[in-house]
Amino acid sequence: MPGRPRLTSCCAALVACLLGVGVLVGAHGTPHHSPGAAYAATGLPDRIVLTPGADPARELAVAYRTDSRQAVAEVQLAPALDGPDSEARTRPLSGSSRLFATENGAAYYHQVRFTGLQPDTTYLYQAKGADGWSEWLQFHTAAAGFKPFRFIYLGDVQDDILTLGSRTIRQAFLSTASPALVVHAGDMVSQDKTLIHDDEWGEWNQAGGFYYAQVPQLPAIGNHEYLKTWNPLEGRGRQLSPHWPLQFVLPDNGAHGVEGTSYYVDFQGVRFIVLDGTAALHLGALESQKQWLEASLKDSSARWKVVIDHQPIFTCARPKDTEVLKAAWKPVLEKYNVDLVLQGHDHCYSRLSAEAGHEAALAARAAGAVQGPVYLVSVAGSKMYRLNDRARRQPDRVAEDTQFYETVEVESQRLAVRTYTASGQLYDAFDLLRDEQGGKHLVEPVANLPAERTCDGERGPDGLPCTALGNARG
Repeated sequence: MPGRPRLTSCCAALVACLLGVGVLVGAHGTPHHSPGAAYAATGLPDRIVLTPGADPARELAVAYRTDSRQAVAEVQLAPALDGPDSEARTRPLSGSSRLFATENGAAYYHQVRFTGLQPDTTYLYQAKGADGWSEWLQFHTAAAGFKPFRFIYLGDVQDDILTLGSRTIRQAFLSTASPALVVHAGDMVSQDKTLIHDDEWGEWNQAGGFYYAQVPQLPAIGNHEYLKTWNPLEGRGRQLSPHWPLQFVLPDNGAHGVEGTSYYVDFQGVRFIVLDGTAALHLGALESQKQWLEASLKDSSARWKVVIDHQPIFTCARPKDTEVLKAAWKPVLEKYNVDLVLQGHDHCYSRLSAEAGHEAALAARAAGAVQGPVYLVSVAGSKMYRLNDRARRQPDRVAEDTQFYETVEVESQRLAVRTYTASGQLYDAFDLLRDEQGGKHLVEPVANLPAERTCDGERGPDGLPCTALGNARG
């Protein structure tokens, strides 16, 4: 109508919240509207996420959501048969339920642990809502000992979760045959005190769909899974997002004080250790995690060791490295010969194998030196940062203004790491090979990789304006 004032995105979000209509504004300023309450719970289960136990050969867990009419957790579990009558062998399981109210209304979050499972076995399960059951969902337990497998690694999704982040997630699943796990390096959402958090988690679940319900998810917590707080007595602070403990059922074996956000999982010869960098930097949990990290590495006989943390020790976008984490954790990672350190936060890509820089790494490899931890930073979503000055000389390979996913093939004597763009193009490739003495060597098996994707001034690698922001933040 002529003369009618336009609402700014901020005002529109406020009005929409008051009216019960969700509005998300993406990284590119595009509003994503949810007419009514698109992410309100219903009488059928949704947001179904499978997570591993500390020993995923024998224990996994599921979290799911229903509307407030289904007040108890009810799941049916059965061994998977090749015929259609697996239901005849089901057994009922119960768990815990918690009522949680958001701008999308009240909903019950349910959690059920699957214990006493047989290793290397396929199972079916379904979850109950007031109006019916979910479809039958299928998962496979880990083998009791070493067995080759592959997993997916995803950096920050965070913004434009459904519109742009989902394509990276789905391409990763479509192009990876039978992934056994998915590792998330934090910042799955962008929540802050001013955003509509439940819609974001709704988008994150929708982006992964049934994959999240059938393939165990290993999430590391990012700074955006914490809410910023303030009060007159204590000033600024951080509070764990209420969605985190509802959405993920994680092993209870973490560091003191951060048991819900740090943990480890032993999967077919790999120990995955997940750290909480935000709690280390801002909530006094640095030393407890350092001690726990060392103990978790020392007592492990796993063939390979992978550490996941949101904040990178070596940054590719920020002016300075995360010196507090580097001083505390890097010596431990090197002492216990960690193989991969998987990180996010910087919204760029970096593969770093030597702190002294790429030229030093090449010289060391040519001399047959044993490889230490390889530090990766990746980004799956649409929010991008410019590379810092060090990124031009320190990492082996970098990129900006590009969405990525990684696959890791785990073999007895080799870790094969491949980085792909969101469209499925191979961008980076390296293998970690063990010699007869147990030492590792980094090999680059692909001779002709694409040119590095970087911005040239304001021009991006696709010939369009560079979307990478000038200064890393948040």
